[in-house]
Amino acid sequence: MPFAPAHYRREIPADAAITSWRAPDGWALRRFDWPATGAASGSGRGSILFQTGRGDIFEKYLETFAHWHDAGWSVSALDWRGQGGSGRLSPDPHVGHVEDFATYIADFAAFWPAWAAATPGPHVLMGHSMGGHLVLRAMTEGVATPNAAVLIAPMLGLHSPVGARAGERLARIVSGLGNPARAAWKGNERPATTSTRESLLTHDADRYADEIYWQQTKPEIVLGPPSWKWLVEGFASTRIQRADPRLAQMRVPTLMIVADADQLVDPKAALSVASKLPAAEVVRFGNESAHEILREADGVRDEALAAIDRFLASQAPPR
Repeated sequence: MPFAPAHYRREIPADAAITSWRAPDGWALRRFDWPATGAASGSGRGSILFQTGRGDIFEKYLETFAHWHDAGWSVSALDWRGQGGSGRLSPDPHVGHVEDFATYIADFAAFWPAWAAATPGPHVLMGHSMGGHLVLRAMTEGVATPNAAVLIAPMLGLHSPVGARAGERLARIVSGLGNPARAAWKGNERPATTSTRESLLTHDADRYADEIYWQQTKPEIVLGPPSWKWLVEGFASTRIQRADPRLAQMRVPTLMIVADADQLVDPKAALSVASKLPAAEVVRFGNESAHEILREADGVRDEALAAIDRFLASQAPPR
């Protein structure tokens, strides 16, 4: 049996709110908040902040949010600057650009304490793909101190056919040959691949179709390939993170869920980082899972959700 009502996949819950949050420099970032029933009186399970990946939108995860909401959690999400409903950092609205990943962290550093103060605990921080990389950075840099964290297919190394070191060097060279905000490639989630975008993300055609529905319903939130500068910064930020000595002191209980067959991020890099965290648990999937584990076919998705539920029951119990 699927974990959550299917109708939430293409419908914003009536009791959820989509608003804007202003960063310290005045930039408007889109946020989603779905308070649990009874949260105002303190009777809810706690609060989850879910951060999506590069080019992502929270609408894709409404079905999963419904599962946690049904369990009593308040659920929030914030679109990263430059994507979703949080404006664009490139003249081309379909190119995902950023000058420095520190921009994402600065926004999060301002948002996290305000969100945590306004929502009931325990507080759980979750991140998918790029979101997993950034929330781990936030925790190791002391920006966020949740009670527990879940990293799903975290981008702790970019998948490159020539390896991370050569990939970063090549990206820097090409970025310097023209406008670094230009698209690094034309389409798909990665260049020079015979795999379709759908097969890179999920084996579930219906869940993939949900994303297409939201893109057609809200074309203003659609984002395409990254810029060359984003690619350079992505290689650099993940490289620095993998060698960060603060990983060994990051004691937030963390569940990392990894797809060994992931073709977008490097699962070996994720496992290496997990081995450095003193309070980490790892759940792995094989060829049955592509990159979007929580949007996979029911067998994978339900197993991942069950693992998250068990982890939260032990590491973020009700207060």
